[in-house]
Parts: sequence; structure tokens; C-alpha cells
Amino acid sequence: MKQQNSACYKLVINPELYSLSAIYGAAYVFIDKVYIHLDGDPNKKIEIYFKSKENLSPKDLEVIVGDFENELLNYALREKIVKANQKVREHIIAQALLSPLYAFSELADKAEDQNYLEDPLGIAQTWEERFGQKSKKKAKRKK
Repeated sequence: MKQQNSACYKLVINPELYSLSAIYGAAYVFIDKVYIHLDGDPNKKIEIYFKSKENLSPKDLEVIVGDFENELLNYALREKIVKANQKVREHIIAQALLSPLYAFSELADKAEDQNYLEDPLGIAQTWEERFGQKSKKKAKRKK
């Protein structure tokens, strides 16, 4: 239900349809455009008062309130999705946190099987060990 005064717009929300956190989230999006005041009983009805920060026409203020209602739907849907997917998110996070532990233990097991002194790819050699002889031959040729 909407009511309009000259400088203020009142929107009444049913708390059975929209949670207080959804209302706060939607209100936060609009605090740069309008002053928002919440009132009422959070169990019966929530009254939201909008007052423009700039000299807006009543029609412009009504557009902002309409955008607020759309944002309120957006936040209410987000809450429903979060609740519906909570167990899946918890499982994914647990998997992500525990995976490195399992990967590390597998690497540690493999490392025990290998000799760390072996260097089949030759990556433990110094530059001089690997390229030193060629550099000395080139230096001799230049002289």
C-alpha cells in the first residue's frame, strides 16, 4: 500500500513476505538518492518512509520507490537462494579447505619414495655447471 505526501512517500511492507534483512539490503542501495526511515512493528507491518535528498518531483520520487520495490524483490530472492543452497555451499567450502591437506599428504608420500639427490632433468645444476664451458670457449675465440 502506497501513500504520498508532498515531500514524503510511505510504503507499507508485509513482514511475512519480506524479511527485515531484505528490507535493509534494498534500503542500502538507495541511501544516496533518498532519506529512508523505517518504522512499525517488524512482526505486523513495516512502514518505509522515503524523502528525497534533492528537489525531486513526486513522479520522480515514485519512480525511486518503484525501483526500491524491485530491489526488495531482488534481495528477497537472494535470501531464498542462499537458504536453498546453504548445504551445497558448506560442502564446497569444506572440500576446498580439506583438499590441500589431502594433496599435501599425497605429495609427501610420493616424496618419500623418491631420492631428493637425483636430478633427472638437470635443474639443480648451476649456470656455470651447465653453460660455463661454452662461455669459456666463446671468450677464447674472441681473443
